[in-house]
Amino acid sequence: MRTLHVFLIGIGSTISIAQAQQLNKSDTILVRWLDSVRVISSQQTRSWVNEPSGNYMFSGKKTEQIKLSGSSADIAGKNARQIFATVPGVFVYDMDGAGNQINIGARGLDPHRSWEFNMRKDGIITNSDMYAYPASHFSMPLESIERIEIVRGTGSLQYGAQFGGMINFISKQPDSSKKINADLIHSLGSYQMRSAFYSISGKWKKWTYTGYVHMRERAGYRDAESSSGDAQSLMLQYTPSEKWRIRMEWSRNGYQFRSPGPLNDSQYAINPRQATRTRNYYSPIINIPSVQIFWNPDKSTAFSLSVSAVLGSRNSVQFDKTANIKDSINTSTGAYNNRQVDIDFFNSYTVEWRVSKKFQWLNKFQQLSMGIQYMHNELNRKQLGQGTNGSDYNLTLVNPIWGRDLYFHTENLALFSEHKLEWNKRLTITGGVRLESGLTKLSGNIVYYPQNQIPVNISHQFLLWGVGWEYKISNQIQWYGGVSSSYRPMIFKDLIPASVYERVDPAIKDESGYNAETGIRGNIGGWNWDINAFALRIKNRFGTLYQTDAVTNDVYTYRTNTGNSLATGLEMLIQKEFWLSKKTRIQVFSSNSWMKAIYTEGSAKKGSTNVNIQGNKVESAPDFTSRNGISYKTARYFISVNYSYVSENYADALNTKDPAPGTGAVGLVPAYALWDMSAGYSLGKRADIKFNLNNMGNLQYFTKRPLLYPGPGIWPSDGRNFTLSLGLHF
Repeated sequence: MRTLHVFLIGIGSTISIAQAQQLNKSDTILVRWLDSVRVISSQQTRSWVNEPSGNYMFSGKKTEQIKLSGSSADIAGKNARQIFATVPGVFVYDMDGAGNQINIGARGLDPHRSWEFNMRKDGIITNSDMYAYPASHFSMPLESIERIEIVRGTGSLQYGAQFGGMINFISKQPDSSKKINADLIHSLGSYQMRSAFYSISGKWKKWTYTGYVHMRERAGYRDAESSSGDAQSLMLQYTPSEKWRIRMEWSRNGYQFRSPGPLNDSQYAINPRQATRTRNYYSPIINIPSVQIFWNPDKSTAFSLSVSAVLGSRNSVQFDKTANIKDSINTSTGAYNNRQVDIDFFNSYTVEWRVSKKFQWLNKFQQLSMGIQYMHNELNRKQLGQGTNGSDYNLTLVNPIWGRDLYFHTENLALFSEHKLEWNKRLTITGGVRLESGLTKLSGNIVYYPQNQIPVNISHQFLLWGVGWEYKISNQIQWYGGVSSSYRPMIFKDLIPASVYERVDPAIKDESGYNAETGIRGNIGGWNWDINAFALRIKNRFGTLYQTDAVTNDVYTYRTNTGNSLATGLEMLIQKEFWLSKKTRIQVFSSNSWMKAIYTEGSAKKGSTNVNIQGNKVESAPDFTSRNGISYKTARYFISVNYSYVSENYADALNTKDPAPGTGAVGLVPAYALWDMSAGYSLGKRADIKFNLNNMGNLQYFTKRPLLYPGPGIWPSDGRNFTLSLGLHF
């Protein structure tokens, strides 16, 4: 409340000064223009998203909000464990420290490219293909982001059926008082990291605009590792009246990553910085054009229409073998072996129409939010191409025949509606449904697979439901909760046999289940907290079994639905701000998650047998995650120290403890604890400088043993490293 009071007083004073200046235009009274006043308010930001005035509904849902402007996190390095430090239970997959992608999961969900979340930028979907490959290859520079909004899985009715929920990156808004503003941020760091971010924004008459360019390059923590990338964006917004707003935007991101390859356990023990590959490259290029139209005919009604697309490609050329197979000169040819080329072409289109209406009925305040979402997605996946035997980034094929040349075409229509009823001044009840109806058509050619088993048509027919509540214990304390059903469609990797020895169950089903949670959040006397319990149920999980053909007696692996899982736990965020003087304060926070994610039933392939995995832990699901921090802040400078701990977890559903001989693809992922430090100094309203020292103890650790991309085995995370950023603002 203190922040709100300061804000209202500031607005009132500004209006009064403006009115006085208008009245005194013709007077002889001397008017003195004052310089801008810097107000230091309580930065004890609420951990949840406030109910907005638009057509989104957050009431009764587990939400989080992260403010990046002025954050002590390593923004230039895109350090996810720092950025999401105040979000309990986030699992961060540190595949590489280059800051190319953010890989996070939660509540036992797969963190690979955050594909268990509905990823958005300013409300626009950025997942590459929600029904074929929902990974988020688009990665905007975080220097352009004001805040991040997170709605957990109970938001599946409004945004999409993902079990993880929705993450929305909100861009910085232009200063409407100026025709032009400029920000220049230069960063340097360890391993020859260099980054430059330039942006301009402003307002001219009824137009506002924002544009940026971003360039980044880095040698890499490991041998033979490097990356370079760039990003651009241009946003134009036209506001003809208070009731209408039209926003047009184009954003692009692309990078090239030279991958050092996976390690097995013995290689990791000898030298975790060594490379097993010097000729592997990965490069996605993503364009996101969008048009959004907002119409508010009155104070109680809001319409929005958005049309957007995700267009681009995901390219790789690599010697795709396990860590124990060396990429060396072939003695028979005197040259390297040919590499494998894989290319995905994304063409995903989305149209969303939403309407929200606030009204009174039976003497009770109510709100209805509803909409329609249409998706038209086309993915062309070309894989197993025979590439060159060179060492450069080259997608040329020496043989024009692709091992897999497939088309994944999906059309899906979703109707959704949520209704909020304020039963009384304290209790609010929400309920809603979402109807998903779509069809995926798989066609194309696999050289080792029977032609009569392609094409395949997959129907998606789901009726999702949800209910929630929010009870105001007081003006500062809320009790909230709800349950919402979700599903996850079968994606490319679940349907495509990896070899001639693998088959796919023709009756394989989409995953389904629900999210449930309840918690208490509040803000009293500078103490800010959000404590909740949750349950995440997933049925028909995808997996692989060992089978024998009854006719030919041939053995093969069988991709099908193999079991169910349940993740239950407690998430807790507590923050406190202590004011030492009018300009000096100390902030502390503790973000913790206790979780038990297990298979309630199911089987998994182990060698030439199938093993019951009931009671086993879900992979990449640590029991305990804790992130804590303390900051000392004044009007001019700050210094912060963060501590992060993640307990051990397993790499596979079999809960293999001993590493796989030679590959390192399965085995225990050890617990790790890290210390990070940051400091910043303001050189006035025109300049600031920031320093981040990550992994202060130079701990060698890794966070996951992937079975697929970027290669099965261990991917070491960065040791001690730093970034230094200088920001200039005009």
